Amino acid sequence: MFFLDAYFYNIVKHDLVNTFFYQNIEQIPKFEKIILNFGYQKSSFKHLISGLLALEFVSSRKSKLTKSKYLNVFLKIKKGSPVGCKIVLRKRAMYFFYLKLITSIFPKIKYSQSAHTKQSLKSIKSISIQLKTPLIFTELENQYQFFKDIPKLDITLVTTSKSQNELFFIFKSIKFFI
Repeated sequence: MFFLDAYFYNIVKHDLVNTFFYQNIEQIPKFEKIILNFGYQKSSFKHLISGLLALEFVSSRKSKLTKSKYLNVFLKIKKGSPVGCKIVLRKRAMYFFYLKLITSIFPKIKYSQSAHTKQSLKSIKSISIQLKTPLIFTELENQYQFFKDIPKLDITLVTTSKSQNELFFIFKSIKFFI
């Protein structure tokens, strides 16, 4: 992405170098990817198809089904059965989605109402956000009859940071609410 990529590589990198001590230029943290995910408790064909289409509308990329790795007797899920769908955005697609996120989605969200930030103390490379109502995206809102039953959308922003201070500094410098 033209200006967001240039902003990150010119301004944020210089701020990181001035704030933290790096011995090598490759140690400077950067964004790796953004992961979008819908998870389902009961995997019906109708819900999986609507989740796949919703992810494709939101990101304009092809999404994939996620399969369960383990047998779960309590939820009656077999090993290898589809349990959700996800998409991994990198490079230009990642910057386009991030721009859409900070310009059109975050202004619509009241912080306590629709988004929950999940971040454990062990995680020093990523921050996850859960949108209760994915219908905030205008692409999904226009087709409400197809996407009214989709679950919460999980958005994970992954970086190459080495500490939580670097992680928080990166997200504050790119105007991400934490």
